[in-house]
Amino acid sequence: MTTLKAIIYFSMFDYPLTRDEIFRYSKCKTLNEVDVEINILLNKKIIFYINGFYLKSNAPEQVEKRLLGNEMAKKIMPKAVRVSKFIGKFPYVESVCLSGALSKGYFDNDGDIDFFIITKPNHLWIARTLLILYKKVFLLNSKKYFCVNYFISSDQLLISEQNRFTATEIITIIPICGREVFESFVHANGWIDRFFPNSTTHDQHNLTDIKKPPLTKFIENLCDSSFGLRVDNFLRKLTLKKWNLKFKHLKKDDFDIALKSTKSASKHHPQNFQKVVINTLNTEYLKIVEQYNLELIQEDA
Repeated sequence: MTTLKAIIYFSMFDYPLTRDEIFRYSKCKTLNEVDVEINILLNKKIIFYINGFYLKSNAPEQVEKRLLGNEMAKKIMPKAVRVSKFIGKFPYVESVCLSGALSKGYFDNDGDIDFFIITKPNHLWIARTLLILYKKVFLLNSKKYFCVNYFISSDQLLISEQNRFTATEIITIIPICGREVFESFVHANGWIDRFFPNSTTHDQHNLTDIKKPPLTKFIENLCDSSFGLRVDNFLRKLTLKKWNLKFKHLKKDDFDIALKSTKSASKHHPQNFQKVVINTLNTEYLKIVEQYNLELIQEDA
């Protein structure tokens, strides 16, 4: 029941799916296969159909919430694109993408604009620190429209946590600038086809090349040396020390994933949302298996 997995996943976010979306997030080879599975699920009352959407609960308010969130996403998108291109002007930033809820076409008053940023090798922590300083000084530390919490460098584009959560994030990501590096990122993460063979393309209508202003070029020239490497390493160690003190309640395995702090990756997800989602998803699978005697293979975290 590959269609059911898609519906359950997005139902955790109160986000019902259309027929075409279910196909995109499933392993069905044709839309006819989707229809066959959906009809079985509807007849067993495992899922419900409301105004063109399929969901796990008989909750019309979820459809209304989605439609409102879709409209808000359209309105906020021009701002998100402008901020993305602004981020692209910072030193050592090679590609900027939109992630999170907005990349799935949803935004609400409680949401943030999340960015996935790819940097030049050996300079990730300089790029990250400059962006964090800008947020703290000029945005008074507000992350509403400037949530820069995931960085990787262009020499290590493979995402090591390969599960349904990360695969979903990758296939829905919206690239805004840095075409060549983004295309390399997609190529490096071809493993997502194991989860979503029907989602092989990304929305690239906003994708542009990055042009650095003179000040950025000056900073990069200054730090393109052994001095810059020492600064980058110092900033990584300083940030890691701060996080170790602030999040010492986390187990090492959880810390290493939620607050990854290597030379080529930086994540700031202290709630470890990835693990929470996968664990919740598996709990929902067990409920379905026990109640309806269906086969649903558990997800790896």
